[in-house]
Formats: sequence, structure tokens, C-alpha cells
Amino acid sequence: MGLNKSRGNMYDFVSHTWNTTKGKCSHSCSYCSIKSIAERFNSPQKDARFDNKELKTNLGVNNFIFVGSSNDMFSKEIPEEWILKTFEYCKKFDNSYLFQTKNPKRFLDFVETGLLPDKTVLCSTIESNRFYFDAMQNSPRPEHRANALSKIKGIDIYITVEPIMDFDLTEFVKILKSTNAKQINIGADSSKIADRNLIEPSKGKILQLISELEKFTVVKQKTNLKRLLI
Repeated sequence: MGLNKSRGNMYDFVSHTWNTTKGKCSHSCSYCSIKSIAERFNSPQKDARFDNKELKTNLGVNNFIFVGSSNDMFSKEIPEEWILKTFEYCKKFDNSYLFQTKNPKRFLDFVETGLLPDKTVLCSTIESNRFYFDAMQNSPRPEHRANALSKIKGIDIYITVEPIMDFDLTEFVKILKSTNAKQINIGADSSKIADRNLIEPSKGKILQLISELEKFTVVKQKTNLKRLLI
């Protein structure tokens, strides 16, 4: 697939996406867009794999690349060797890189080793303070994700609250603040699949959340959040 220009509901601060790890993710979140596409076309996902052809991709210069946008590169089934190969290739190009996972505890294996590329941003999805099993499936609990991020020092942390699910305001703000996130991105489920049954918060609660978060960090509202703020 090579280097792909950011489009659709991607982050507006990301210029490109690039994926060395591909295939099925063990977190199996119900709202996963990659899984949904596979189901729509009746094409079962293959097990996770490393695509060596991607190591021939010209990543350019001065880009902000979301690495691993189609597969969680830090989920437990991904071998460390694949992650290190990806890091080493990133270092050959003068870019900024976003690495995002539902399993940020694994970030801790790399942050103090000097193996991360320069100008790295580490990000985790935290959809709510509540654990909704039907949606989150095999993902670590939200509070565990936040706790792992709180231990990372010297690297910019972003949080993505997407798809936002109903939450308890005080508790949610508390765990998000504990991560020391430089930026928090908020988005809603943008799928056309009607039977996901995600429990979404009201407009009022979302606006309260944004107001509280803006007291200590930068908040970016993704375009798909507009649906819940009408």
C-alpha cells in the first residue's frame, strides 16, 4: 500500500498513513473500521503479518505519519521484531510519527531504550472511563490504558476519545488528566452500520467534558463529532 495521504475521517494534523503490520487485531473492537470493511465484503481478515515490501517505501520528509493506522502495532500478538523493524525504517527519514494503540502498557518497553524515532508522538484510544465489553472486547480497561500513559516521560502524549461513549464526567476527566496528554482528540462513531448500539453521551455531557479538558490540555474536535453536537 505504501505511503498514503491522509483522507476521510483521519486526524487533520496527520499528513499520511503507513502500515507495516497488517491483518487481524486481537482487540477485536466492535466499531473497528478495518474489521467492518472486511465483513461488508465478506472477506475474513487474515492473521497479523509483517509486510516487508513496506520497507521499500519512500516516507519523504517533513511529513506527520500515522504509523499503523490499519492494525494495532502494539497489541500483544505483534512480535517485538516487527515493531523494531518499523522504528528503524522510520529513523531513515526526517518526519514526525504518530504511534497509537489500545495497549499503551507496551509503549513502556520502548520509551527508555532510545529505540523510538525522533519526533515521535505516542497516542492511545480511551473511549470512556467505563468498560463496555460489547464494544471494547479484548482491549485493556480504560483506567489501565491511562495508568500506563501516566508513566511515560519526555515524549508527547495524545489521547483519542473515539468513538466517544457515555461516561461519568468526574471520573473520566480524572483519568484523562492523569495521562498528562498534550492533546486530546474527540470523535464520534462515523460508521454507516446501524446495529453497533454504542451507548453515546448527550450533547450537554460532551460540551461539559470539552470545557473541563480545555482547562489543562488542547482539545481537537474531529469532524464526525458534529453529529452528536447538533
